[in-house]
Amino acid sequence: MTKRSHSLEACACHSTCFAKIAEATGYKREHIGKMARPETDGKGVRPRITQYYKILEVVDALRIPGHLAGLAPRPWELAQSTTPSRPDDPSTLIAQGGAGLWDVAELLRRTELSSINSAALESIEQGIDQLARAYPYADADYLHERTRNDLHYVTKQLEGRMTLRQHRELLVDAGWLFLLNACVQYDRGQREAANLSKAAALRIGEEAGHGEIKAWAWEIEAWFALTQSRWQDMLDAVEAGHASDQTHSVGVQLYAHKARAAARVGDARLVRDSLDAGRARLDRLPSPDHPEHHFIIDPDKWDFYEMDAYRLLGDDERAATHARSVIRISTGPDGTEISPMRAAEARLTLGVAAARTGEIEEAIGMGTAALEADRKSLPSLLLVADELDKELRARYPREAATRDFHDRVMTIKQGTVRPEHPF
Repeated sequence: MTKRSHSLEACACHSTCFAKIAEATGYKREHIGKMARPETDGKGVRPRITQYYKILEVVDALRIPGHLAGLAPRPWELAQSTTPSRPDDPSTLIAQGGAGLWDVAELLRRTELSSINSAALESIEQGIDQLARAYPYADADYLHERTRNDLHYVTKQLEGRMTLRQHRELLVDAGWLFLLNACVQYDRGQREAANLSKAAALRIGEEAGHGEIKAWAWEIEAWFALTQSRWQDMLDAVEAGHASDQTHSVGVQLYAHKARAAARVGDARLVRDSLDAGRARLDRLPSPDHPEHHFIIDPDKWDFYEMDAYRLLGDDERAATHARSVIRISTGPDGTEISPMRAAEARLTLGVAAARTGEIEEAIGMGTAALEADRKSLPSLLLVADELDKELRARYPREAATRDFHDRVMTIKQGTVRPEHPF
């Protein structure tokens, strides 16, 4: 092939690309050509596309993979994936983006005079959002590894040169990651490490003046205290959380924890007052776009809290009604459980109700299914499993099934010890 034919082929290719970019952005083809040529527009400045939505249009028009542009995987990438998944599945977004999401943020950082730019910050925030949305069902070990890696990346960026606003944004990002890390660590049985992460989030919330992060740190402390039967510590954490934030959905969860603790000490009046206050707060909040997000409470989650409280008060009929609703809401159209941790506790609730009415086979079946769930929050799961275990041993002490279930619970407890890491 001659040099001229090579040149003509290249021109044709460029013309096609320019046409696609022009169609995607609404710019004239000649304008696109000026941006692609090495020479400037005569004023010493080459035209550029800087608007974020225009960049997205170019990326999609030319089918540029998101990770090459510092973005999360684009919708058309997910549609081409051969891995079966739900539409808009956050775990798919994470798997598709992988570490590249953070690597691209680093590349973007190097293209600017400052240490980090708005595109890199947005990329980080997208990654955190995806992790929080994947929390309800993604593998705990995988979440732990990703959260630790992302924390190392974000804290490394804090060492660079940036504006005060950018520094605060990165601090807030680190705060959310520490909150998520605390939850995942506690799910895995890493109690000491979880406490360190929670304390780090609280300190960042104070330094950044971010009330919502502070409130979630206190909510996590309330959860820790609840699962460890430290009732006064739990109530103190709830009050501190309310004092930190009065506008976000974290307050709903704080009221729910208070109701659950009150139920465990038999204070029915406090249970109902707390549930009423939490429901009133929830009804004042807008409907969330992503209810699966771990740090967003929506009406569907309220069934879960009421289920727990009514089971502890001995109102088995109400508890069972809410438990069945939790299982229904936690199951997708294809039968996949999208909130397996909540569904597991709902099955334990149904097991407790069945044990109290003499249906031992139903009780054992529900309890066994709950313990076999792949995604577990061990402290919460064991808290309710202990209730079923006690009911079975009190009512059916001679049954072999009772002993088998007790052995299952004890085996899980003995296997919860994991190596502790600071992150």
